[in-house]
Amino acid sequence: MASIFSKIICGEIPSYKIAEDDRYFAFLDINPIAKGHTLVIPKQETDYIFDLEDAELAGLHIFAKRVAQAVEKTVPCKRIAVLVSGLEVPHAHVHLIPLNREAEINVTAPKLKLPHEEMQEIAEKIRSNFE
Repeated sequence: MASIFSKIICGEIPSYKIAEDDRYFAFLDINPIAKGHTLVIPKQETDYIFDLEDAELAGLHIFAKRVAQAVEKTVPCKRIAVLVSGLEVPHAHVHLIPLNREAEINVTAPKLKLPHEEMQEIAEKIRSNFE
């Protein structure tokens, strides 16, 4: 059965897409920890990130770096945190989270509830900074 992320890649479920190429896809997290919180996934559906082939894992991180640079140009922050937990969706993924303090990476804290228009605007701005 296809994961929710595979359905997003295929366009069956809408997303705030940031970038994609033939192997990877990036989109805003709809339950963000911070504005600009982005998920980066391989298009190949693999449950556990460390089950990816070495070249696929390396490519995911290189693509994530480019996405992180676009997020950093768009969202005021000191760093982009990289988080891999992988329990919520059975599809390998990397969280890119803008932050100014370590305490902001609290994954158990209440998530932001941003209106559709604001999510769309953030996605458009990040997309315009993606190179």
